[in-house]
Formats: sequence, structure tokens, C-alpha cells
Amino acid sequence: MHAMQYEITLPADYDMEIIRKRVATRGHLLDDFPGLGLKAYLMRERGAGSPVNSYAPFYLWATPEGMNSFLWGPGFQGIVDDFGRPRVRHWTGLSYAEGPASGAAPTTATRLRVPVPEGVGPAGFIADEVAEEAAEPGVVASAVAVDPSRWELVRFTLWEQPDPPADGDRFQVLHLSEPGRAGLRSGRQW
Repeated sequence: MHAMQYEITLPADYDMEIIRKRVATRGHLLDDFPGLGLKAYLMRERGAGSPVNSYAPFYLWATPEGMNSFLWGPGFQGIVDDFGRPRVRHWTGLSYAEGPASGAAPTTATRLRVPVPEGVGPAGFIADEVAEEAAEPGVVASAVAVDPSRWELVRFTLWEQPDPPADGDRFQVLHLSEPGRAGLRSGRQW
């Protein structure tokens, strides 16, 4: 599993209805994309609990071929054409779990990025973080991944409720494409 996200920060006066309409008209295009586990179409709105307006889709890829096909194909080119080429963050998947609310449609996502501290064994730190995988009421699904070039761990969680009891950046989920969600391997992935 590979996690991927790009976040496009938009002007403070940007009409976020444009993003909502974009997702409403185009979101379904990845509902059967080969190699995609899931894509959460995410948005943050300035003044609604966020310091910025942003569009920030988060992906869990079941195969690297699917991710590459998207990045080098027409799907990502549409983003480049409309917003410019964003920096794409990528993390190696460490674990994935369906939550107690796995059958519900998510309304909120949280992204918590945590640096792996200096002087700490990375394997032990990561094992502890994975062991704390969110299994709280309201969790639809959760993934933990790491970027070893930055030694940064990311915990991405989809929630059923709009105000979940979790730390991290909060996003509104506008749509969830999940063609390969059932095939994402549960549990620790090393």
C-alpha cells in the first residue's frame, strides 16, 4: 500500500463552491480506477475551522502501477491544467484498518503528521504508532504510513461524524472513491 496526497492552497477569497462542483461532476471518474484502494476528496475552508482554503485529495494505492498510471495519465493532468503542478507527498504504507463505522459514509478526515524523533529506533517508534491505530467509535477506516526521506509518520483517518475526537488537520470529505478498498490488506504491513 502507498499513501499519497497533494494539497492545493487556494486564495482566502476563493469560492470553495467551485471545488464542491468539481468533485460533484468529476469525483465519480475514479470510482473504478485500477490499482486504487481509495481516494478521499478532501477540502478545508478558511473560517470553518481551518486557517486556509485548500483542496487536498488523499489516496491509498493498492498497487504502484495504479498510482503511476494516475500520476502520468489524464487524471492528474486535469489538476495540473486547472491549478498548476502541485507537490505530491508520498508515504510507504505501514498499516490499514477498517473501523467500527466501516459501513458508514465518511464526512470528515484527519491527517496527523508526526516526526520520528532523533535518537529513537525507527522500528520501535513506528511499531508503537501502528499499535495505537484508531479503533474508536466513528472511525470508518485508518491508515498509517511513513516517509523515510523526512522520517515523518502520517496517520490518516476517515470519520463518520463531523467533529471527531482526534488530533491533526481536519478536512471535509466531499466524495470517496473506493474501487479497491476491500482489497487493501488489513493490519501491519512489514
